[in-house]
Amino acid sequence: MFARNVSFQLKPNMLSDYNRTLENDVLPLLHKQKGFKDEITLSNPGSQHAIVISLWDNKANAEAYNTTAYPQVLKTLGKFIDGTPKVQTFEACTSTFHNVPVAV
Repeated sequence: MFARNVSFQLKPNMLSDYNRTLENDVLPLLHKQKGFKDEITLSNPGSQHAIVISLWDNKANAEAYNTTAYPQVLKTLGKFIDGTPKVQTFEACTSTFHNVPVAV
């Protein structure tokens, strides 16, 4: 499993609009992407910082999303985001969401 961690600042008073757009517009698009497994959005009311973690079956599918659909997602969410999101990628080492084969 592979993870994309995207962190960014929301514009003031945009959390509820951001969440509504994420649910109505972005998540349906993500569910159509090959290899997409899940997405977790983290934020605190009163804070403008947000983190989005998406889980993918493998690195290739996450990278394909990054080059094909992610620009559209950024365009959709751009009116809520202040600045440029920071994207980091990770191999999943452990998770209760999936089983990672253990090397012997």
